[in-house]
Amino acid sequence: MTDPIKHRPLRSFVLRQGRLTTGQRTALETQWPIFGIEFTGKPLDLSAEFGRQAPVTLEIGFGNGDSLAQMAKAAPERDFFGIEVHRPGVGHLMHLVGESSLKNVRAMHHDAVEIINQMIPDGSINRIQIYFPDPWHKKRHNKRRIVQPEFVALLATKLEPGGVLHLATDWEDYAVQMLEVMSAAPDYKNQAPEGGYAERPDYRPLTKFENRGLKLGHGVWDLLFERV
Repeated sequence: MTDPIKHRPLRSFVLRQGRLTTGQRTALETQWPIFGIEFTGKPLDLSAEFGRQAPVTLEIGFGNGDSLAQMAKAAPERDFFGIEVHRPGVGHLMHLVGESSLKNVRAMHHDAVEIINQMIPDGSINRIQIYFPDPWHKKRHNKRRIVQPEFVALLATKLEPGGVLHLATDWEDYAVQMLEVMSAAPDYKNQAPEGGYAERPDYRPLTKFENRGLKLGHGVWDLLFERV
């Protein structure tokens, strides 16, 4: 079997449907028509999508949406655009959006690279977040990691000047790779005072999984790089 990575354009990951709970299915039926955005391949007017002009945070791979919903609730002055390929995670986020009456959240269920390439206007995003992406921890799979020079260069075109790319991982070797990639990227400068890893910003929630790992002595590494 050939490796599909060698024979197709860069993608973030494959769509995963998964099994929906009753609550997730109901949320998708009721909230998705309001807060979901379908993939069209045409550039979005983000101000029109959110019904206002505000700084936009783009989260790539929001998982079950807990952190994204917490951030949106804590920062009503910002708009939050989430991309996730796991349908139950999208359903859970839609449930949280309805439960907390969040008006500043929009979501898409599609490959992130295609969305960013085709639908996100250049210079339109204030902050891009990639939290705990798949580490592809086996050495032979490292090439599948999303944080690669080509991808961060693409993200730079979507950030406004002074906008921030925020990465976080709990895999040390991936953190090392992330820092190498970002330090070599000409469109960014490190916001960490010593030029290494940053302290976790207050706006990034501490997840239950992360908190459990910290208690067991596991490390978490944040990287904050500004678009120049």
